[in-house]
Amino acid sequence: MKTTIYKSADRGSADYGWLQAKYSFSFANYYNPSAIQFGALRVLNDDIVKGGMGFGKHPHDNMEIISVPLKGALKHKDSMSNEWIPLHAGEVQVMSAGKGIQHSEMNNSMTEDLNLFQIWILPNKANIEPRYDQKVFSETARKNTFQFLVSDIENPIEGTLHIHQQARISRIDLEIDKEVSYQTNSIYNGVYVMLIDGEVDIAGHALSQRDAIGIEQTADFRINAKKESQLLLVEVPMK
Repeated sequence: MKTTIYKSADRGSADYGWLQAKYSFSFANYYNPSAIQFGALRVLNDDIVKGGMGFGKHPHDNMEIISVPLKGALKHKDSMSNEWIPLHAGEVQVMSAGKGIQHSEMNNSMTEDLNLFQIWILPNKANIEPRYDQKVFSETARKNTFQFLVSDIENPIEGTLHIHQQARISRIDLEIDKEVSYQTNSIYNGVYVMLIDGEVDIAGHALSQRDAIGIEQTADFRINAKKESQLLLVEVPMK
């Protein structure tokens, strides 16, 4: 098993006034040669967007983009005729940019902050037709068990959203002292585990809020919750 620790304090950060961003990997003006990507996982940004603000119209292509609101709600508009669709905490959004798309993402509230994870995964097919989807996921369905949110469109997990990559995204909420085992879909995959909140031990490493660990070259690993904890797991091919 190979592990890489990503401490919260070591992440890149930017304060644009309307946006406070934490960068897990090199992004925008943040460059870290030791944190370019994790396999097919290219971006995992932890963003706080002020009320009434957001990302204006901009293009993407050949990227699988996943949004996971943690607090508040955003609204989405794109060149596929989707007009300001709201996306609340508890929902997940996927957008396959494919051969090209333009979109806008704004805080759906004029007064409340929005906190969300923005995840970019490199696709395994280029120049496909763009697509968009979103889904509500029950909080109770991930208590002490892995709740899969996103999976491969060619080998989908029932009840998940789909992307063009042999990847899986899941969440789990653990009670104190609960221990679980995560089984990788392939020995050639790695799993990037972000601790949203709490304290856990993963493969012998102690993690606190917003710490992360990259795990490779193993069929499984164990997670032990030292406090009530919430985790996001992104499993991706490493080559």
